[in-house]
Amino acid sequence: MQARKLSIITGLLVAALVFGLDQWSKWYMMMVLDLPNRPPIEVNSYFNLVTVWNQGVSFGMFASHNQPHILIALASVITLILLVWLTRNESKIVALALGLAIGGATGNIIDRIKFGKVFDFLDFHVSGWHWPAFNIADCGVVIGVVLLCIHSMFFEVHNTRKESSNEASV
Repeated sequence: MQARKLSIITGLLVAALVFGLDQWSKWYMMMVLDLPNRPPIEVNSYFNLVTVWNQGVSFGMFASHNQPHILIALASVITLILLVWLTRNESKIVALALGLAIGGATGNIIDRIKFGKVFDFLDFHVSGWHWPAFNIADCGVVIGVVLLCIHSMFFEVHNTRKESSNEASV
């Protein structure tokens, strides 16, 4: 029971941190740097600060449909599912991953509620290769999902094998 409480607290703290950093960074880019009303800021030869309003999902997919209410509802349901998962979890790694994803998803949900689209501003490009603009929330979601995949591929299998061998020896 104690491990589950610690997992929930960890996940919620990480979610709050990611959400807070995301909302603060968007506020800073919009209000302090006034990024939406100026040309891109070239930080160095491979990184710019830009204004991109993403009406779709990841990497602008489905942007032409512009259905913010559907995307808000879908992201909210997924976030609720992740919260339920967090309450049933005892792994610190899974709690961290879920917290990252929950915080990021919530940050982008807030953008869709406020603006009808998501504010992206981090723009990386190297040797002619260009990555779609993204934000802190997107980083949280992607890193969280990658951690969940790594955990499920390498650690849950190991734990299952360990449990099977323990059951066989009993």
